[in-house]
Amino acid sequence: METQTLWGILLAFSVYQFFKTIYRLYFHPLSKIPGPRLTAATHLYEFYYDVILGGKFLFQIEKMHQTYGPIVRINPREVHISDPTFYDEIYASSTVKRDKDPHLVRIFGAPFSMVGTVGHEHHRFRRSLLNNFFSKRSVLELSPLVTERVQKLMERFEGLHRSNAVVSLDDAFSALTADVITAYCYGKCWMFLEDESFRNDIRKTVSDMTSYMHINRFFPLVLSAMRAIPLWLLAVLQPGKSSLLKFQEDIFKETVDSVRDRGKSLSGEKSNPARSTIYDKLSDPSVPPEERTLQRIQDEGVILLSAGTETTGRALCMAAFHLAYDKSITNRLRDELRQVMPRPTDTVSWTELEKLPYLNGVVYEALRLSYGLIIRLPRISPTDALQYKDHIIPPGTPMSSSSYIVHRDESIFPNADKFDPERWIRAKNEGKNLSRYLVSFTRGSRTCIGMNLAYMELYLTLASFVRRFDIELHDTTPEDLRFTHDLGIGFTRRGDMQVYAKVTGVVEN
Repeated sequence: METQTLWGILLAFSVYQFFKTIYRLYFHPLSKIPGPRLTAATHLYEFYYDVILGGKFLFQIEKMHQTYGPIVRINPREVHISDPTFYDEIYASSTVKRDKDPHLVRIFGAPFSMVGTVGHEHHRFRRSLLNNFFSKRSVLELSPLVTERVQKLMERFEGLHRSNAVVSLDDAFSALTADVITAYCYGKCWMFLEDESFRNDIRKTVSDMTSYMHINRFFPLVLSAMRAIPLWLLAVLQPGKSSLLKFQEDIFKETVDSVRDRGKSLSGEKSNPARSTIYDKLSDPSVPPEERTLQRIQDEGVILLSAGTETTGRALCMAAFHLAYDKSITNRLRDELRQVMPRPTDTVSWTELEKLPYLNGVVYEALRLSYGLIIRLPRISPTDALQYKDHIIPPGTPMSSSSYIVHRDESIFPNADKFDPERWIRAKNEGKNLSRYLVSFTRGSRTCIGMNLAYMELYLTLASFVRRFDIELHDTTPEDLRFTHDLGIGFTRRGDMQVYAKVTGVVEN
């Protein structure tokens, strides 16, 4: 190609970019929304902070709100709103149509899962397959499973007390939540709690997934290439994820075989409605064939296992840190627990524990300060314009908020960085519904489907843990729990959340 031709192409591209920038700044439907001119003109600002600096754009958004107010144009096509009272407009109930932003769902690397589903109606269908499976009634029916795993963790803590060993609480709690979610979803517990070091392939998978999150968003071909990699090569590149996919593939084959053994077909006859695993639900012959492929079931499984392990484990870890850091919280909670657990080894139902106001406060604060997913999760109103104060948000515009910003809003949570269980008791006594601003599981039609299971684990685990053990922190400070990187979930200066402690005492009464 001649030099003159190359210069011509470069000139044409430059002219195109110039006029596109002028359009974005002055003629775009979002041109009146406040925000930096650079973010309105280009995605490169966001790219720099999220891809080059590794998940720093969220904290820039927080600074933008401090400068420009509650609504900010954070890139050429998206607005971010920092107003907890408007949250339910963005994350609306199922009666209001909200799609996901196709550009952002790439971060999950699972396009066939519920969380990766863009369309409102398509998501509604996929969620309907598992709604009953994760209902509060279903979770309560399987509470013995959770109780058994919690008691196994308590046995491990007793052993750690005898050995005076330092324990990584994040590994211990994630082993518990991984055991629960594998057994609950598939009927096969991976027994991570039995491993001496709390080895956890699922947590490794989450780490692998987060490392690619922002790259997937800007370079979708990377995701396509990763999904095309055979298992043997994936075992080298992402060992945690390859073992997960192999496990799911084996169970998928077992499901097919069991259906065939009953003289049924995955493409025809209606199956027995009594089901016990997510594979039974997702591979039922009544489900359209395109919705029960191995790829679809694997995607759903990876997301359920990852979310069910990491986010609940992090909330438990956050609670344990603050219980050890501030003994007055432990003492007050233990006094309250004695009302329903006279002996330290007593077990109590989730239903009974929910009646304890201070325990509620501890659980809510753990969720508030661990945030769940801290990354913004845009929603799109496909047909209707929305109005925020004097600003019109046109149909088709991605609009978002973030649990990190909502949970740190000083107008809702004064002294927001403080772990303060009593704020929930004070709010209730004042007639305030503070829980409407707890958005760790998001809200609306796409609320986390595993929320009930997560709450059960939090209540049962914290009650037994606090009632039975004293712990002392080891080489862990509040600064080690401050999130400095948004990789979907929050990462600290150490990387993933890490809390080290020693079990220093076993409570006798």
